[in-house]
Order: sequence, then C-alpha cells, then structure tokens
Amino acid sequence: MATLVLDIETIGEDFDVLDETTQEALTRWIRHESSDEGEYRAALEDLKDGLGFSPLTGEIVAIGILDAERGKGAVYYQAPGGTEKASEEDRFKYEPMTEADMLRRFWEVAEKYDTFVTFNGRSFDAPFLMIRSAICGVRPSKNLVANRYLNLQSRNARHVDLLEQLSFYGALRRRGSLHLWTRAFGIESPKTAGVTGDDVGALFREGKFGDIARYNARDLDATLALYRKFEEFLAF
Repeated sequence: MATLVLDIETIGEDFDVLDETTQEALTRWIRHESSDEGEYRAALEDLKDGLGFSPLTGEIVAIGILDAERGKGAVYYQAPGGTEKASEEDRFKYEPMTEADMLRRFWEVAEKYDTFVTFNGRSFDAPFLMIRSAICGVRPSKNLVANRYLNLQSRNARHVDLLEQLSFYGALRRRGSLHLWTRAFGIESPKTAGVTGDDVGALFREGKFGDIARYNARDLDATLALYRKFEEFLAF
C-alpha cells in the first residue's frame, strides 16, 4: 500500500485583535473557574498561547508529507512577504505558498495514497486539516477521521496514528510525546535541533519561516522511523 507520513504546524490568532464577542466566548469559562485575578491572568495567557490548537482560532503554517516507500517528501509552508523561494535540501522540497494553496496541494497528493501515518494525528492533524480545508473552501479528497480502529478502516484511507497504536488505544496510561517515543526506540528526536512545536508561533512572528519548515521535516523523519519500528515489532 502507498503510505504517506504527514505532519502540520499551526499558529493561533492574536487574541488582542479579536472582536469583543469572540474574546468573551473564549474566556467565559476561565472567568467562572478562576478564584482570583491572578489565577485568571495565568489562565488567560495559557488560552492565548493555545489558540493555535483549534482550527476555529488558528491556521496551518506548514504541511509536511513524506513518502514512506521512496523516502522523499515535501513541506508546503507559509512565508508572507514573498521573499522566500522554493528550494530542495536532502530528500525534501520546500515550497512557500498560502494556506489555501497548501491544502489544495496536500489533498491532490493524498489522492495517490491509501495509508496515512501520523503521531497524534487523529486528535489533531487530521481534524485540523479537514476543518481548515472547509474554511478555506477546499474539499478534502480523503476522510482521515473515519473509524479509528485499523481493522475497521477503509482501504481507501487507512490512518495509522502511532500514538493510538503504541498506547493500544489509550490502554497505556502515560501515552508520551513523540520525543519520548523516539528516545525510547533510539531514534533521533526532532527536538534535538533546539526547536519544538511551542516555538512555531514565535518563529513565524520573527519571519523564520524556513526554520518552521525544516522542523516539520525533522518531525516527518522521526515519525517514519517510529512507524518502521511499529510495523516490524507491533503491527498484527
């Protein structure tokens, strides 16, 4: 089966420029749950930092894909300003484009694959991709959020979420991050270069778009290496 590893990077909107009604809708629950002003302020900062986790208050700034059989991939990424050009390094092509164009390109490529591999993609990457596609007026070519159990999934779009598989659908009490899983299996962590997913928003504001794209590529490599371990020892 043709297998595609995928990963996305996202950022949130600027809370301070949101309209009053939206701000109220987002903060209503923390006002009720905070016991004092200090607790509210801390919760508000957490909320602002987490706006990129929802497709309703965030957007995709990079979509990475890696062909598991050929070992070659691409990262489509936002680079406002028009100063960055498409490039190729090692096994990856890096192509700057708008979010809508990234999504169109991704779904065009996805049509050629029947197995999709992610780490925590069922809870994050896949639904985020599908909702942002609809918001941007792009129709997904595959349903990546269908039945979560591999034996019940369509062969047209089989989604292997490694976090679900390695934790046996949550039976493992502490599921662990990609860094912890790669470390345990002796795989180079994508975090070793000093960039994590928490840095993406700041890197985007600083105009370091290429750094985001290359971090995404390292995530793809780590996910593919972990998938190979899963296939060799734990897939039945």
